[in-house]
Amino acid sequence: MRPLIALVGRPNVGKSTLFNRLAGRHAAIVEDVPGVTRDRNYADFIWDGRTLSVVDTGGFEPESRDRLMSQVRQQAQLAVDEATAVVLVVDGREGLTALDRSVASMLRRSGKPLFVAVNKVDTARTEGEIPLADFYELGFGDVHALSAEHGRGVSEMVDAIVEKLELPELPPPPEEQEEPQEVEEADRPRGDVRIAIVGRPNVGKSTFVNALLGQERFVVSDVPGTTRDSIDSIVQHKGQRFVVTDTAGIRRKRSIAQKVESYSVVRAMKAIDQAEVVACLLDATEAGVEQDARLLGLVAEKGKALIIVVNKWDIAEREGATQDWYEKELGKRLPFVAFAPFVFVSAKEGRGVTKVLDRAVRLVEQYRARFPTPQLNELLENLQDEHPAPISRGHRVKLYYVAQVAYAPPTFVIQSNHPEGMTDHYRRYVENRFRDAFGLEVPMRLVFRERKRRSRPPPKKHE
Repeated sequence: MRPLIALVGRPNVGKSTLFNRLAGRHAAIVEDVPGVTRDRNYADFIWDGRTLSVVDTGGFEPESRDRLMSQVRQQAQLAVDEATAVVLVVDGREGLTALDRSVASMLRRSGKPLFVAVNKVDTARTEGEIPLADFYELGFGDVHALSAEHGRGVSEMVDAIVEKLELPELPPPPEEQEEPQEVEEADRPRGDVRIAIVGRPNVGKSTFVNALLGQERFVVSDVPGTTRDSIDSIVQHKGQRFVVTDTAGIRRKRSIAQKVESYSVVRAMKAIDQAEVVACLLDATEAGVEQDARLLGLVAEKGKALIIVVNKWDIAEREGATQDWYEKELGKRLPFVAFAPFVFVSAKEGRGVTKVLDRAVRLVEQYRARFPTPQLNELLENLQDEHPAPISRGHRVKLYYVAQVAYAPPTFVIQSNHPEGMTDHYRRYVENRFRDAFGLEVPMRLVFRERKRRSRPPPKKHE
């Protein structure tokens, strides 16, 4: 599980700018107007060999009774509930405000490791003009002067978070190793199929899970999940055991955020991290909306096998929709998950529900599969004969050798003379040929690496 850092604070203190700095890309809208960030934004990032997640919350105003700000407050509280560590972001130029104190008081009750980011400290001179001692009065202990916009002081703060959480370093990913080390049969994942049920509000997750667990008395028992607040159900279907995590049925906590029916991508993130297969429910009457795309993008980024479950299909059918038409329309809206299979269900009627489990078994076989190296290299040779690689710097790009270096998802390293010359178009061509050859409907990763030339031994001296 990736530790989750929640960025919390009143409006317009620079939380989104700090989020973008950590995420390494402009993932949040940044505008100098209070209240721009109304939902939570999420990103995974790697820091000094450790993987973390960060969530950017809306401006937190604990005393506001405005309806919009009340919703933002609930979203921020929910993020704090799920976070591993919390960063209170404040505006150094404005100094410590009563609202900052109010937010800090709420955060202290969370019992989480707490940090203060005194933002907008753009220079050492600026830092000298800001009374940092005032922020130590909050009792958090860790106070960091930084400029999210310019990157000043951000590294030191994240280093402190990593140290406080005592996060171990990860082993280097396969693509960074000197030579492609082929996967071993003994390392192939085995055991129960872990499947997460996710989806935005009102798509019918609870109805779907109830139908899934109720049919043919699949439920064996309820066992505590690997997260502190979820219940995983053990399901038996056609001789295969499944561990089903229902993100709609997670136990409520005693915070204000849990008093309302609100969608938590944070919880979905945890369930997705633990799963091999993610069943993402869409509402057939309004599928492919922005929140669907955001959630599906999260699944794709994490490299999980995906089933797109179109629920309420009974309603769409009555309105004349066909499955072929629907798949084509969603393919246009969601091209980044074109590899994923569709299953059309009516959770209310219990129709098509178990097809999700059947499809999950097929996907897991691909997700855990080992592909023979000779077969891979024969495919690599054939696809170049059919469509030669592009020319880079006056030389034809050549693909020499391919090996599978990881499972779940299947990951392949391809050695080349000029990997930097691989165009996006040719990368897609290679991926599509791999998919076609092996019938892959799961994510796969292709890593193009330069083949190192072997140094020739020195000539023998003639005696």
